Amino acid sequence: MASFKLGLPLLIPLLLIICLCEAEQKLSTKECEKLGFTGLALCSDCHTFAEYIKDQDLVAECLKCCAEDSDDATSKVIYSGAILEVCMRKLVFYPELVGFIEEEKDKFPSVRVQYAYNSPPMLIMLDDEGQHKETIRVDNWKREHILQFLKEKVKPSSEI
Repeated sequence: MASFKLGLPLLIPLLLIICLCEAEQKLSTKECEKLGFTGLALCSDCHTFAEYIKDQDLVAECLKCCAEDSDDATSKVIYSGAILEVCMRKLVFYPELVGFIEEEKDKFPSVRVQYAYNSPPMLIMLDDEGQHKETIRVDNWKREHILQFLKEKVKPSSEI
């Protein structure tokens, strides 16, 4: 029994090191796109994401696809607008998105809904010229997560 007590304190730091090493492994751009992280470029976005999404595996995947934030003023990226793209036929499977579109979307004049056949639900973030800068899958996001994300990432008064 005494050997078990001595082994446990040594085991916990070892497990933490293994977890940290696994989290440090970066995935290729193609692997990240397959996971739905096609534009979630900054690690601070993953930490914000973790506040709203409690799936630790999903957060770990995000951390494997992100780039470290810089300390300059441009590290907090804000967009001029966004497009919520979704397949109209699949919309029935996403009641949170339906609720957002029907009840909350009007709070964001610079966000528009675009229906594209067979498209998974995604937010396409736009720069000042209306060009696509980031694409973020929102399949499992709740309405309040979409609201908070858009409040933090989209300029409130801009028009597309």
